[in-house]
Amino acid sequence: MLELSFDDPDRLVTVTHALSTRSRIDILKLLITRNLNIVEIAEILKLPVSTVASNVKVLEAAKLINTELLPASRGAMKVCSRNYDDIHIALNINRAIPKGNVEVYEVEVPIGHYSDCEVVPTCGMANADGMIIREDEPASFYHPKHISAQIIWFRKGFLEYLLPLEIPAGAKIESLELSMEICSEAPNYDNNWPSDISLWVNGVELGMWTSPGDFGDRRGKLNPSWWLDWSTQYGLLKTWRVDNERTTLDMEKVSDVTLGQLNINQSPKLRMRIGIKPDAVYQGGVNLFGRQFGDYEQNIILKVNYTLD
Repeated sequence: MLELSFDDPDRLVTVTHALSTRSRIDILKLLITRNLNIVEIAEILKLPVSTVASNVKVLEAAKLINTELLPASRGAMKVCSRNYDDIHIALNINRAIPKGNVEVYEVEVPIGHYSDCEVVPTCGMANADGMIIREDEPASFYHPKHISAQIIWFRKGFLEYLLPLEIPAGAKIESLELSMEICSEAPNYDNNWPSDISLWVNGVELGMWTSPGDFGDRRGKLNPSWWLDWSTQYGLLKTWRVDNERTTLDMEKVSDVTLGQLNINQSPKLRMRIGIKPDAVYQGGVNLFGRQFGDYEQNIILKVNYTLD
């Protein structure tokens, strides 16, 4: 999440300028689901390549997107990816909130620290040094080595995590966010391999995201050198957010589930499950990425915004 305020006026001007035209907003929207090169963006938006290239430079200067030069049939192509899912702009110079100052509790949980699982092949896991269990053996998911995992994949089933919730007694929770890098799970990889991935908190389904594919068209930015080129390479960074009115996924409403339905004030921990429902239309599996795989240097992040009376 990118936070902007009057404390950094130059950054505020740069970012708001980058967001000031429809073309650049359309480019950011296209990059929600996958990375694209400039020619692909121009074809989809029906704009001249030169216009797209100019707009990409503005977005890159504002650090809203990353670009990477990759080999192409003729020379190199510039591939674009998004940096942020959320942008918050505080225009109150005192940065005060009428209901009291918002405090933030944040914890990052390694993807291998799951407390329960039920998986169906294809399945496996690896860390930066190599494979850590026998591939396509669900029973191996209970091996103690699983705590070091940096990438985990399974075709059906779920992983469940117990996340610590260390907030002061009497705090009023305003919102809860869970973010992680994920994608589908296909044999080797397949960019067109949809999967209906659901997220649950304390047994309540927050909402489902249909991953468009298992991405392997380029190497993940963080992948170790031993990882094979024809395997899954990267995912998309997805953020579920629950408040007192609804649940959103990357700022778009996905369900009517609210904080009150999660009973999160009744325990010092939170139970989070990610997986594929048995009746899902697209049962295309899950790849979950840690700090040392994929494109985003993070594990599972829990963020809770709360106020104190």
